[in-house]
Amino acid sequence: MDKWECTSCGYIYDPAYGDPDGGIAPGTPFEDIPDDWVCPDCGVSKSMFVKVGA
Repeated sequence: MDKWECTSCGYIYDPAYGDPDGGIAPGTPFEDIPDDWVCPDCGVSKSMFVKVGA
């Protein structure tokens, strides 16, 4: 599964770990995260993420 990077702060969303504090279970692909999810480090929207290596 692809990793995604926050363009605001550089946080990397890794599907292998998910975001348990944000209610996202390990193994959840980025595409399956709800649109109202925000970066756990800086709070920007999901739309501010880009695929790593894209």
